[in-house]
Amino acid sequence: MAEMRKRIRLGDLLVEANIITQEQLEFALTEQKKRGRKLGQMLVDLQYLTEDKLLQFLSEQLKLPLIDLRHHPLKEETVRMLPETMARRFRAIVLGITKDGVLVGMSDPTDIFAYDELSRILNSHVIQAVVREKELLRNIDLFYGHADQISDLADEIEQEISSQADFHLDTLISTEMAVDAPVARLLQAIFEDAVKKRASDIHIEPDQNVLRIRLRIDGVLDEQLLNEVQISPSLISRLKLMGGMDISEKRRPQDGRFRMKVKEKSIDVRVASIPLMRGENVVESVVMRLLDQSGQVLHLAQLGMPENIRERFRRQIHRPNGIVLITGPTGSGKTTTLYAALSELNDPGKKIITIEDPVEYQMPRLNQVQVNAKINLTFASILRTTLRLDPDIIMLGEIRDQETAEIAIRAALTGHMVLSSVHTNDAIGTAVRLMDMGIEGYLVASSLRAIIAQRLVRRICPDCKAVDPLERQQIAWVEALAGQGYRAPRFYRGDGCNQCNNTGYLGRVGVYELLELSVAMMRALQKNDSILFTRTAQADPAFRSLARCALDYAEQGLTTVEEVQRIANESIAEDAEESPEIGDVLTEKAVA
Repeated sequence: MAEMRKRIRLGDLLVEANIITQEQLEFALTEQKKRGRKLGQMLVDLQYLTEDKLLQFLSEQLKLPLIDLRHHPLKEETVRMLPETMARRFRAIVLGITKDGVLVGMSDPTDIFAYDELSRILNSHVIQAVVREKELLRNIDLFYGHADQISDLADEIEQEISSQADFHLDTLISTEMAVDAPVARLLQAIFEDAVKKRASDIHIEPDQNVLRIRLRIDGVLDEQLLNEVQISPSLISRLKLMGGMDISEKRRPQDGRFRMKVKEKSIDVRVASIPLMRGENVVESVVMRLLDQSGQVLHLAQLGMPENIRERFRRQIHRPNGIVLITGPTGSGKTTTLYAALSELNDPGKKIITIEDPVEYQMPRLNQVQVNAKINLTFASILRTTLRLDPDIIMLGEIRDQETAEIAIRAALTGHMVLSSVHTNDAIGTAVRLMDMGIEGYLVASSLRAIIAQRLVRRICPDCKAVDPLERQQIAWVEALAGQGYRAPRFYRGDGCNQCNNTGYLGRVGVYELLELSVAMMRALQKNDSILFTRTAQADPAFRSLARCALDYAEQGLTTVEEVQRIANESIAEDAEESPEIGDVLTEKAVA
């Protein structure tokens, strides 16, 4: 390795190989002194060559392997042989242990000082490999999580609490209390971990023997267990204080809200607590919804809607009056779609008033009103007042009851465009739900323009994407869903890798179904005939169900058949009950 540790003049080698010119090298060296960057990165920043070409050149010149971290198996215990501060400082990651020494990936293998320090810290012979800096940093973020820090802080808090014989939760109000600092640091570590992992929710759940901290990532919970269950009252009381909740009240659910800055991101946190029975004791569990306020509201074109659905939806929301509804379960992205629609409609020529619980994103020019049931500021009461404020467009966070629905319909019939959400399973069931609330069918037919139902499915991780050999039952299910004559194409899955935490999924994408009311559907509603309405809507050639839209994504390789089944099983079961043909096909193919 002696020759590898000689000082390598990267710029001269690149000039000799005719990859860059002498003039480009001199300019890059001048800029390097000004900005304090490494020469290789400076050359890439100046676009004199690509990072891939630079790394390939280094690999060939130094006779070092070029390793793609997206596909290289890494073990946490091996990566952690190098402290995080050193890994970030030297842009290095331990890839594995061989009989000849420790294999270390470096974005700049020409750094002699880094090589010597790594040899000293690892106390072993270092075998260098070339890796991309972006992939290296992403893996450092992944493997040097906050799990150890959270456990250490939890242990510190437990020791401080146990040393206070007369400890009372009420004393948490005093910020000078000794236990307060570690609790604050623990919460900071939890929030940083959640933001880094792109979590949408944090669940803090005390059990009899452990404290569970669970993060919802891409719709699925990831769990960390802490043995220090005694710290949960301190942790939850601090969160309740931050959210403006009553820490002395543990017998009833409470809601709160606060804002904090995490890793340069402004995060709006909605807190909900609920009492739980654990043996003979009552403990509190807390769930926090994280809303990133530093990001901008998405536009319709950024939602990922199929183009034909997006253009039809856009046409509907630009109509002068009527009701357009967004439906789906909690966490399906309804609010994001509503705000994207408002962003589309927001211009100086229109007055837009929103009624929300809570106001999640603040937008310029919008008149946004917060519901407050404690002072009787409900959806219905605010909506009545809103109609006297000369709005063009009204956005209701949710239609929950008959009174709100009736006022919304009245607004639509008097020349206003009303956007809102409803908690139902699909688009077709939404119109029926309004009638179940007590709204006459002819009023629904006169005011309702369109309904869009949505879900979120997990995307296949692009770094470990592979062909998915479906089982016979899955093929039968897919062919039954798609209809007669369908032949299943090649589907894909994620095998699991470092980038997706071995889940096979990375991120989510929206699945949509849009129902535009036709004359035939309106006639069925006017007769209060929900069965006829359902059959008419299902027979509409422009209507594609959520399950069929999800299958389109699976055909494109965006998601898996397993994800399609996860969101579609309930609706397919309902379709099979009403359509013997589908039920027969499912049965026959599954048996075959």
